[in-house]
This record gives sequence, C-alpha cells and structure tokens, in this order.
Amino acid sequence: MKTIFNYSIAICSVLLAWGCSDKWLEEQPPHLITTESLYTTYDGFETGLNGLYALVREEREGRDGTNFLRADVFLNGTDNMVTNHRDGFARVAEDWVAQNTPFNSDISSTFNWLYRTINAANTIINQAENRSDVDWSGGGSSEADNKNRVLAEAKALRAWAYRHLTYGWGDVPLNLEESLGSTVKTDWVRTPTAEVRNQMKADWLFAEQHLNVEPPVRGKISKGAVQHYLSELYLVLDAPDSALYWADQCINTPAYRLITDRYGVKSGEPGVPFMDMFYDGNANREEGNAEALWVWQWEFETIGGGTNIMRRWHTTRYADINIGGVRPLQFTIDRGGRGLGRMSLTKWAIDNYEPSDDRASNFAIRKYFNLKDAAQNAPAAADRLPSGYSVGDTIHLDWSSDITASDRERVDWPYSRKWDSTIETNMQEAAQYNDQVYLRLAETYLLKAEAQFKLGNSAGAAETINVVRRRANASEITGADVSIDFILDERSRELLCEEHRRYTLLRTGKWLERVKLHNHNGGQVARMTDTLFPIPQSVIDANLTQEMPQNPGFN
Repeated sequence: MKTIFNYSIAICSVLLAWGCSDKWLEEQPPHLITTESLYTTYDGFETGLNGLYALVREEREGRDGTNFLRADVFLNGTDNMVTNHRDGFARVAEDWVAQNTPFNSDISSTFNWLYRTINAANTIINQAENRSDVDWSGGGSSEADNKNRVLAEAKALRAWAYRHLTYGWGDVPLNLEESLGSTVKTDWVRTPTAEVRNQMKADWLFAEQHLNVEPPVRGKISKGAVQHYLSELYLVLDAPDSALYWADQCINTPAYRLITDRYGVKSGEPGVPFMDMFYDGNANREEGNAEALWVWQWEFETIGGGTNIMRRWHTTRYADINIGGVRPLQFTIDRGGRGLGRMSLTKWAIDNYEPSDDRASNFAIRKYFNLKDAAQNAPAAADRLPSGYSVGDTIHLDWSSDITASDRERVDWPYSRKWDSTIETNMQEAAQYNDQVYLRLAETYLLKAEAQFKLGNSAGAAETINVVRRRANASEITGADVSIDFILDERSRELLCEEHRRYTLLRTGKWLERVKLHNHNGGQVARMTDTLFPIPQSVIDANLTQEMPQNPGFN
C-alpha cells in the first residue's frame, strides 16, 4: 500500500503551480484550500510536499495529460538511444535542424513544467521560512526537525529542477520566490549557469544536513540521493576532489550497498541479481533493494497513485512481428505488456557488452522470445504458431543493421527489460503502475570512478568500476583501460535507459562526438547548436519589459 501521494494531489498541485495568495478577492470560503490556510501546520506542509513530488514524478509520466513521455527529452538523441517509431520528442532526436526550434511543444512544455515545479518548491520554502504562525508539531520529531526536513525536501527538489534546466538550456532565470497571483513578472533575466549551480549547491548542502538515510515515507528523496547529486555537481564544476568526497559519503553509508545476490519476488526463478531491483515488488528499500537511493511511487486504482509510461516508450512493438502472415506473440505479463518503441537502443548500445555480462543477458535486454502455450502465457492466450513452428521454439530479434531514417519502425528490435510491467486485467494498456528505482548506488560508484580518473588515480578508478562489473560477471579492468570514453561506455552498460544520458554526455563534452559516431538516425545531422535547447518563443514573447536573449543558433 502507498503511504505517500494518495491525498489532496489534484488540489495541491493546482495550488502550488499558481502560488495564489490574493485572498480570492477577500472571500474566505471554509471549504477552499489556499496558501494561507494550507501552510499553517506540519500536516499542511506535508500535503504541499505531496503536490510537489507529484510534479516531479511527471518526468516519467505523460506530458500535459498526453501519452508523450517527458523523460524522452533527456534520454533520446544520444549515443545509446535512437528514434524508432517517431512521435513527440523523438521527432526532434531524428531531425535536430527542423525540429529543435523555439516553437517545439515538447521543449516548451518541459521548460514550463520545470518552472512550475520550482514555483511549487519556492512556495513551500517561502511559507516555511517566513511564517511565524505554523504549528510544526507531529510525526514523532521535534518542531525544529520537522521544519528543517520540509525545507530540505523542497530545496533538494528545487535544485533537481534547476539541474534539468541548466543542462537543457544553459543560462536560465533564477527564481527563489513564489509567484503570486497578484503579481505578474515580465522582466525575467537569464542568470549565468555558474550562479544557478551555486544556488543548487547551497540547496543540496542544506538538504544533505537535514535529510535521513532512510526516507520517512516511500517516494521521498534521501540523504544518499542528495550526496549523489552533489558529487555530480562538483564534477561539472571541475572540482573532482569534492566530487570524490560526496560520492564516498554516499558509498560508505552502511545502509546503501549494491545488490549482488538474488532476492525478492522472482528469486526462485531463473534470472540475474542485476535485474531483481527492477521487478514489481522489489524496487523499494523495505522490499530488499539496498541499492536504491530514490524510488518513485505509482499504484493501480489508488487515489494519487498515478501512472507512468516508460515501458510504452521503450518496449518494441513485438506483437507486430510477422512470420509467414502470422503474428505469433501475445502481450503477456512476462513480456511486460504493450510497447510502442518510440525510442530504441542503438546497435552500439546493444553490442557494448561482453558475452558474459549479465546486463546483456535476455533477462536484461530482450533479444529473443520463446513461443508459449496458454498455460505458460496465462492469463493471456497461447502464442500463435507460424507454419513449421512449435511451442518452445525461439523467435530471435534482429539488430544486425542499425536503425536509420530510411530503415526505422523496427518491430523486431531488442529492448531494455527494466520497464517490463503490466496488469493482468489489460496487458495492452499504455500505462504501468509499478514503483521504479529512479537513482541507485551503482551510478554513484561510476561518479566516484570519474572523479578518481580526473584526479589522476586511474588504478583507483579501475577498482571502483570493477566493483560494478563484478556484480555483472564482466571481466575486470586495469588502470590502463580507464579513459573518459571507457567510463561513458560503462555508464551505458550499467545505466541503460535510466540515467539522463544527454546530460552525462554534455557534462563530459562528448555529446556531439558520440551522437555522430553511434546514433545513425539523427546523429548525423546534429550540430553544436543542439547541445542546448532553445528558450521557448512563448517565454521570450511573454517577457514584455525586458529583452530575453535566445540561445545561439536559434532564430
């Protein structure tokens, strides 16, 4: 059962998005929630935080009530993710020149969503810091601890949103005040990225002091997640010694450890330890996932439970595979349900593994299907058998040639199984409801290795990487093998479809080079201009009393 985000979400999201405090024309209906009435108690701030987290979770949900994945903007158009069945941002990743424009709806919607999230955080922060009439009692902690923890969560999530904005758009307006319905600002100024990142650092340093290793409720951000983000931030600030310090703070926390043994709901079935944390019922820390630093929550038929569409966007349209006029494969629970394959792995990403690597096994990347009877597919029907095929026979997927603009819409293409999840009552449904690991310790190890490499300690970096590779049964490496490209290769092997790959490549100065090398549907037309997104034209037009400059290369 969920213990977070299951009440007042709709009301609170609207309230936080608008930050309204004009007293509703001085009327005070007793049934109406306003900023003034909500933020008077500790429980009221918890409700506000629930609304803020609901905004954050939109990253893996549909954009503006549609089935267009927000996370597509940070994942697709990289060296390991390519447009297949194009729609939404996948059109940009396939044709940067024509689609990466100030008028693109995916880009403008993402920009606006992040500022709605920031305003929600600012509202909580400003109300907590400036009101003297709040009853902070409750929850089994002191009033001071309750207030600091609320502020810590809001500041951590504000910095999280600015992380997206700085990687996506560079210099962006830095706003630390709640937007009031009674005031409309039309003179925003783009703040230098370095200044925005200094604010992110301040927010995360405060949050690290006041958050717990174990979040009090499922779905909340943890101390370890903030330490992780600090490590990444110091890498982009070219301070690898500080990056190493914060990575070690997280890694050396006894409660956090890599999953190296089978556990949980499928531990008695064939599989590999690496994949156990991605199964329904295994994602949360109390379910055995000691590697999790932050787990996002969804649930079927629960008020506030919500849905995400990661599987819909990543999973190939395997049910459309046609053999001799027969489409053999049913949607089943084991196959994760229905996919549309809007973005797919590049051929390089699939081939970027040793044969022994568990992360490339069919448990982790779907490369073949076995035909099954009704009992094996239950509650779905039996697979249809093409001429000459029997139950138990194998249908192999084909990645012998890469996806290109002239050869896409590949239905027999391998896909990551990290998002396999469906419900028995409707295995063709677009949405899924499983809790998902959002941030995990293995990535922190790879941040640490990058910091060690930048500090000249290649041998140490190799040993840190080997900790991750041993879990996957990959061969061990030495310091001579370590380079920034090797670290990026290893991040792809470990974090395929999870990390914000675009940001990693931008942070290391490798996006354009590696996109051109490995992405054959869009990579060849990518330009240096495309290392940033354009400021939405609607934002520029609304800034009536102060000219807002556009990013270079965009009209």
